[in-house]
Amino acid sequence: MFTLNCKGRLLVIDKPLVMGIINTTPDSFYEGSRFMGESGVLKQAERMLKAGADILDIGGQSTRPNSTTISAAEELQRVIGAVESLHYNFPEAIISIDTYYAEVAAAAVAAGASIVNDISAGLIDPKIITTAGALQVPYVCTHIKGTPATMQQHATYEHVTREVLDFFIQKTAECHQAGITDVIIDPGFGFAKTQAHNFTLLKELATLKILNKPILIGLSRKSTVWKTLGITPQEALNGTTVLNTVGLLNGASIIRVHDVKEAKEAITLLRPLTP
Repeated sequence: MFTLNCKGRLLVIDKPLVMGIINTTPDSFYEGSRFMGESGVLKQAERMLKAGADILDIGGQSTRPNSTTISAAEELQRVIGAVESLHYNFPEAIISIDTYYAEVAAAAVAAGASIVNDISAGLIDPKIITTAGALQVPYVCTHIKGTPATMQQHATYEHVTREVLDFFIQKTAECHQAGITDVIIDPGFGFAKTQAHNFTLLKELATLKILNKPILIGLSRKSTVWKTLGITPQEALNGTTVLNTVGLLNGASIIRVHDVKEAKEAITLLRPLTP
């Protein structure tokens, strides 16, 4: 069991949690995750919370391969109003800010977020790790090489799981040194990884349990699912559920998804089968 101190509120991970994805961006790879405008964000948040979402993850910048980077200022314009509105309308909800900018992380936490989800592990903006430490909020540390625009050029490994583990040994030490108490590790499926790398990591996910940290996985409707099946992201819900189930069996503590209801059902069905 793990616990996360979310600005004084204790989030207990005694069973896997579901993080619902809400993007305030026009160019995320999955159209169904884009919610521009306050009303769209609030309606989706309400649907996710009713379906049992434990965390709402708000992002204002696409991090799909070859995506175009926007500035911290533009990202702030996209996400801060959404975070404020969510916090006001759903004060009990745990909100995560999906950003790799320290400035955005600090502003979002001030607006009501209580988790920082950084897909760059501080490699894009090194100040985000010290910022998360100063804010005293849980920090999602994701494995990546390069940036979203360049990461697929760096998808080379001798042994992907061992190299991801070594990365986290170094990064979790850096996080603790910066004052972060609660570190969540995300192996970064799709970030500087081929489909083969993703399947190897998923198969060997339990190796990362040696770090004694909550493991977050983000496989929802990603290309590993739909390219393998020869379908589209819109058709990839069933495949997502299958891979999430494998991840849960191999030790995932948090699953980040577009489809909360189906993720919660997978967790419920697995409970009688797992210790």
